[in-house]
Amino acid sequence: MPTATWNGAVIAQADSSAVELVEGTTYFPLAAVHQEYLAPSEKHTVCGWKGTASYYDLVVDGKVNADAAWFYPEPKDEAKQIAGYVAFWRGVQVTA
Repeated sequence: MPTATWNGAVIAQADSSAVELVEGTTYFPLAAVHQEYLAPSEKHTVCGWKGTASYYDLVVDGKVNADAAWFYPEPKDEAKQIAGYVAFWRGVQVTA
C-alpha cells in the first residue's frame, strides 16, 4: 500500500490500485491525503504536458516543509488521470 510520510506522520496512504504513477512519481487521490497537514502555498510551476501545478506546504507538529506537495487543479488533456491527485517531494518518503 503506497504511503507518504514526513516528520513521523503518515501524510497519505492508498491502495496501489488507487494511485497514479506518472514519470516515476506516485500521485495519491486527494481523499487519501490527511488534509489537516496541508497548507496552501503561493508557489506555481508549469509542466509542458501536464499544465500548471499548485503547491501545498506540509505542517506537522509545528514543522513546515514548504512546497512539499503539488497538484494540477486543471491538468491538460494528456494528464487528466491526475486531476484530483497530490504528489510529494522534499524529504517526504513515499513507499510502496
